[in-house]
Amino acid sequence: MTETTSATASVAPAVNQAPVSGNATPVVANTPVASVATPITAIAPVATNTTATTGVAVPAAAPETTSAHIVDATLWILIAFSAVTWALILIKGIQHLRISTHNRAYSKKFWAAPDFQAASSLQGNKGPAARVADVGFTTLLEADGGTTTHDLEHTGDRQELLDRRLRQQMQKERGALESGLAILATVGSISPFVGLFGTVWGIMGALTSISKSGSASLEVVAGPIGEALVATAVGIAVAVPAVIGYNFFIRRNKVIWAFLDDFSIDFVHLALKTSFLIKRPVVNSAPSRPIEKKPVLKTSNDDLQVQGAQI
Repeated sequence: MTETTSATASVAPAVNQAPVSGNATPVVANTPVASVATPITAIAPVATNTTATTGVAVPAAAPETTSAHIVDATLWILIAFSAVTWALILIKGIQHLRISTHNRAYSKKFWAAPDFQAASSLQGNKGPAARVADVGFTTLLEADGGTTTHDLEHTGDRQELLDRRLRQQMQKERGALESGLAILATVGSISPFVGLFGTVWGIMGALTSISKSGSASLEVVAGPIGEALVATAVGIAVAVPAVIGYNFFIRRNKVIWAFLDDFSIDFVHLALKTSFLIKRPVVNSAPSRPIEKKPVLKTSNDDLQVQGAQI
C-alpha cells in the first residue's frame, strides 16, 4: 500500500505542469494512476494547436496565380514589341526600295538631259533627289522672275539662297528616312530587360510554391523555373531583329544621304555655269489647232474681162 501511494505522488507533479486551460486544478495525490491517463491523452492535441492557445492569427498566403499573371503579361508585352518591330521593318524596307528606284530613275534622266534648262523641264518625277531638284529649280525661277521679296528668308545672293533651300529640303528628307528608327532602337534595348523581369518574377513565385509544398525534388523545381526562363528567351528573340533592322536602316540612310549631298553639290555647280538663271518653261494652256488652208480660186483673163465689162 505504501509503494502505490508513492508512485501516485510521483505522477501528480508531472500532470500539474501541463495545464489544460487557464483554470486547471492540480491532481490530488490520492487520484489513481488509471484516472490520470485520461487527461494526459486529451492534452496532446491542445498543446500542438499553438494558434488556439496563443490566439495569434496566421497571415494568409498570397495567391499563387499572381506571379503567373505577371509572367503572362510580360510575354504579351514582348509579343506586341515583336509585332511592332516586324511591321516597321516591312514598312521601312518598302520605303527604301522605292527611294532607291526613284533616285536611280531621276538621276538617269537628269544627267541624260542636253542642258540645265532641259533638266528643269522634267516632269512626273518622284523620290528625294527629284524633290531636292524641284526646290532648286523653283528657287532659280524665283530669282529669274524677280518674285523674291526683301525679307530675312531671301537675304543674300542667289547662290546662298540656293544652298540654303537645298539644305533645308535635304533635312526634311533625312527626317523622313529616320522616322521609326527610334522605336526599333528602344525595342532592341529594353526587350531583354523586360524578359529578364518576367523571369525573375516567375522564379520568385516558383520558389514560394516550392517552399509551401515542402518538396524540392527535380520534378517540382524544373517545371515552374523552366516556364519562367521562357520570358528571357522571348525577350532576346524580340531584341535581335530590332537591333539588326536598326543597324541596316542606319547604313541605308547614310548611303542615301551621301547620294543627296553629292547631287546637291553638282546641282549648285551646274547652276553656277548658268549664272543661277534659268528660263521659265512655257506651258500652253489650250491645245494648238491646225491652221485651215482656204482653197485658192484660179481665174483666167477672160473671166476678169467679163467681170470688168459687167461693172
